[in-house]
Amino acid sequence: MEPTPAAWSHADDFLADMLVGDDDALAAALDAQRAAGLPEIEVAPVAGKLLNLLVRISGARRVLEIGTLGGYSTIWMARAVGPEGRVVTIEAEAVNAGIARASIDAAGVGERVDIRVGRGADVLPTLVGGFDLVFIDADKESNTIYLDWAAKLGHPGTVIVLDNVGREGEIVDEHTTDPKVIGTREGLRMLREDPRFDATALQTVGAKGWDGFALAVVVEAAGLD
Repeated sequence: MEPTPAAWSHADDFLADMLVGDDDALAAALDAQRAAGLPEIEVAPVAGKLLNLLVRISGARRVLEIGTLGGYSTIWMARAVGPEGRVVTIEAEAVNAGIARASIDAAGVGERVDIRVGRGADVLPTLVGGFDLVFIDADKESNTIYLDWAAKLGHPGTVIVLDNVGREGEIVDEHTTDPKVIGTREGLRMLREDPRFDATALQTVGAKGWDGFALAVVVEAAGLD
């Protein structure tokens, strides 16, 4: 089979059918998101399952998500933290937060999720630290701000997932003027140079095209001033 975007998507569908399966609550969350006209930029089903597994593997009980959108990834992680766990998720748009709230509640994990509405840079300083896993999936221009707060609000051993680092391969262009690519490159450079992090990154192909994610662990927590 030729390695085309259509083939990538077809293989993603196969993997999702094989290892993720159908889920009425998650399907309903996507339906609600589509009906409201929200952008189709949520994680793919296989990536949602990966987040779920990372939460479980790390034993995370306090999860921070930056970028709620319609709550699809939030549901995946809220299921993984268990009845005593909590997910704090930040969403800049109040309309999106309302859609997410309804879908999260309908999925039966509403009591585990605290949605904070506002810009990440404004909300993050108001949070209490101690997060075990941080998922960053918001405006790429603010990646370094989010990573800094992930370290401040985490602890040694905190897992960080930084999404959408592939950017269709544009990350290799050091002369780019695209602010999303610039923000992505700066985030990756921070993960390399900042002693608080140890990280790697993987490029991916699939239903979301040519992209990728960075996976990091906090090795030296900054703490709050």
